[in-house]
Amino acid sequence: MRSKHAFAAVLLVSSLIVFPLLLRSGALAGQAGSPSKEQIARGEYLVTAGTCSDCHSPKRFTPKGPVPDLNRNLSGAPADIKIPPIPAGVISPTGWGALGTNDMTAWAGPWGVSFAANLTPDKATGLGSWTEAAFVKSMRTGKHKGVLRDILPPMPWQGLGKLSDDDLKAMFAYLQSLKPVQNKVPDPIPPKH
Repeated sequence: MRSKHAFAAVLLVSSLIVFPLLLRSGALAGQAGSPSKEQIARGEYLVTAGTCSDCHSPKRFTPKGPVPDLNRNLSGAPADIKIPPIPAGVISPTGWGALGTNDMTAWAGPWGVSFAANLTPDKATGLGSWTEAAFVKSMRTGKHKGVLRDILPPMPWQGLGKLSDDDLKAMFAYLQSLKPVQNKVPDPIPPKH
């Protein structure tokens, strides 16, 4: 009986020492539920180097040209965006392949009109209701939430899909660390035939 109590005491003390060390080392980061500072920093690096803000952030117009509006950073095409008319015949095999709005959050091409998604963690209008697995699957399959409609050009999901799982998870962790911005991006507009 005494040996059972001694064994239980050793097990308890060991778990009180080892488990916190594993958490701090990141060995259980995926299981602990919250990403490490290093993972978020890696995600910020990848999102910045990948120039995600070029399309996913509305712009302010300055004397030096358009710059991302940091109050709406990565919040996608504005809900109230006005799409200018596309002249007939401009997008064609011998004309332009794509046109972008002046803030580069909406694009027109043979696929119709696409709008840059809200990448902030807003639960109603952004990635706040997404799971890490759905984000990774989206980048691998080119499907919204990994299973729904196609992700439209110019989103370079094919290249992003070649990143490692760790890199995609880091990007998701960083995006989840942002300030949520409520902005319902318009639905894609199918091409006119």
